[in-house]
Amino acid sequence: MLQTLYDYFWWERLWLPVNLTWADLEDRDGRVYAKASDLYVILPLALLFLIIRYFFELYMATPLAALLNIKEKARLRASPNPTLEHFYLTRGKQPKQMEVELLSQKSGLSSRQVERWFRRRRNQDRPSLLKKFREASWRFTFYLVAFLAGMAVIVDKPWFYDLKKVWEGYPIQSTIPSQYWYYIIELSFYWSLLFSIASDVKRKDFKEQVIHHVATIILISFSWFANYIRAGTLIMALHDSSDYLLESAKMFNYAGWKNTCNAIFVIFAIVFIITRLVILPFWILHCTLVYPLDLYPAFFGYYFFNSMLGVLQLLHIFWAYLILRMAHKFITGKRIEDERSDKEETESSEGEEAGAGAGVKSRPLANGHPVISNSHRKND
Repeated sequence: MLQTLYDYFWWERLWLPVNLTWADLEDRDGRVYAKASDLYVILPLALLFLIIRYFFELYMATPLAALLNIKEKARLRASPNPTLEHFYLTRGKQPKQMEVELLSQKSGLSSRQVERWFRRRRNQDRPSLLKKFREASWRFTFYLVAFLAGMAVIVDKPWFYDLKKVWEGYPIQSTIPSQYWYYIIELSFYWSLLFSIASDVKRKDFKEQVIHHVATIILISFSWFANYIRAGTLIMALHDSSDYLLESAKMFNYAGWKNTCNAIFVIFAIVFIITRLVILPFWILHCTLVYPLDLYPAFFGYYFFNSMLGVLQLLHIFWAYLILRMAHKFITGKRIEDERSDKEETESSEGEEAGAGAGVKSRPLANGHPVISNSHRKND
């Protein structure tokens, strides 16, 4: 049965155009072609990425955060209460007023104390500013290096300037080592993101992030199996071109450099809109939808590849909506914040303070932590 499933999975008609077989893509005459076995190293490399990330965050991101005066914020912890904890874990983090009154009777606390307990408990689960900065630093570093590497891989290729050449000779297109390593590194990184997504900062678009990672992994893997490598390298470089800008804007935001953050965010928004809502649908998708049909009849791989690109395009439209909302706030003079992030709840209305003392309370806050008052210019 397993052999039957294996044979159906690798049936040529699923992956290749009509009248072509896997035998046509066997290495010969010094020409090397993409093979599924090339990707066996992906999972070990994904685990290696997690290890590298751990040490990067510990020995590079953390010292950088200290230089920028980004520290762990002291938080008041919710006192142990089995009744409230059970409700928090099983029923919900924000009880309704009727539920608050019932919990008040069961726990022996006042309604005000119950509400305060849930507020503190929710804050305990929110990621710290330092954790957010470490994560943004790691992603910024990877996306920047990946973008530069991707451009080095494709900028001298004829199909970078003439998209019709993407399909010249398809699918009998050999690969070169730079393409192989570009694919391997990108795919390994996205697997590492999928492995770490449960422990990473959770935002309101958590489900969309999972869909994005899974769709990206499937798309990159399939494009390798079906030898859509030229199109794949263009798509990966296109995505990396804006991601590092977003992560750098986050880093400056967490550091309190608001003007720098806003300026980079505007640049990111422009690049994102141009690459994801203009170039991708009107150049790349046109290239993958129209040009191949001049060479061979549509087959399953053609439909599958373009369907996955369509899923990514829908996600881009969703994120573009969030970006435009933040851009509107910037234009109208409001402070830019990540629309996907939960805001930490404050207890100042009740006269409570975290253990940092009254000195912190009297200082202005930016993004949930004291505004930096060091040698950096206020404009930054």
